[in-house]
Amino acid sequence: MQVTVNGEIMSFPSNISLLQLLENLGLNPGSVAVELNGVIVDRDSYEKTGLGNGDVVEIVRFVGGG
Repeated sequence: MQVTVNGEIMSFPSNISLLQLLENLGLNPGSVAVELNGVIVDRDSYEKTGLGNGDVVEIVRFVGGG
């Protein structure tokens, strides 16, 4: 299936969860905020939120500085 992640179309296996997508991308789920089809997803819901063909995911990483 195809999912758009931060503007880039990517292919993933069917029945992938949002948590699995983040793991496939090498991202720590605790250090990102995720929007799925225009709706912010609560971090506690990443594992049970399934993705479908054509979904649009926006991922924002938290960066510290000083």
